[in-house]
Amino acid sequence: MAIKNRNYRIKGEEQKYYSWLRKTAGTLAPFYDTVVVVISSVRDRVVDFTSARNGSRLLDVGTGTGKQAFAFAKRGYDVVGIDLSEDMLKVANRKNKYENAKFLVADATNLPFEDDRFDVCCVSFALHDMISTIRERALKEMARVTKRKGTMVVVDYALPENKIGRFLVYHIVKLYEKNYPEFIKSDLIALLRKSGFETKEEHPVLLGAGKILKASNEKQWR
Repeated sequence: MAIKNRNYRIKGEEQKYYSWLRKTAGTLAPFYDTVVVVISSVRDRVVDFTSARNGSRLLDVGTGTGKQAFAFAKRGYDVVGIDLSEDMLKVANRKNKYENAKFLVADATNLPFEDDRFDVCCVSFALHDMISTIRERALKEMARVTKRKGTMVVVDYALPENKIGRFLVYHIVKLYEKNYPEFIKSDLIALLRKSGFETKEEHPVLLGAGKILKASNEKQWR
């Protein structure tokens, strides 16, 4: 009975998450690019840090209005951006001027792609919005669709090294990011390893309030 009750609780939490996400994304979509303008400078740095080979196929998970996908596309990569929000993707499609970028409505926990489809999988400022059960399933799906020895790139919040900076960033960001406290206290590198990704490099951005992780897909059963 305890296991059954726990499963009902998890299912209820996930339903609330999806409902909250769609509602929030629908509200923010028209002016989302203005809200996140502070991270615009990170987009090209992510592409540089990824160091993908020419001709690589990339998946951008939680693409939102497509800013990170566009940064990859303008360098000549073939990019597919997926998001749960039709409202966000309407903005992305309206702004899309690249033939090598396309966008699909899809759930990160059930990606509509075959195994080993992509050379690189990127998730930029989206993992922190996910509750832990969704985050874990999404990363396993990303591992499935990424080629063995392919690259996983995660861009998300971090904490500065100095104590004052850590205190200020933590308490400011948690005012407007619902799931931030749980995410920032979690062990992202351990979760990536559990999903099959071995972290190779880490680079701080936004004065330490963010980071870029690059990992290799080492999933053994492939």
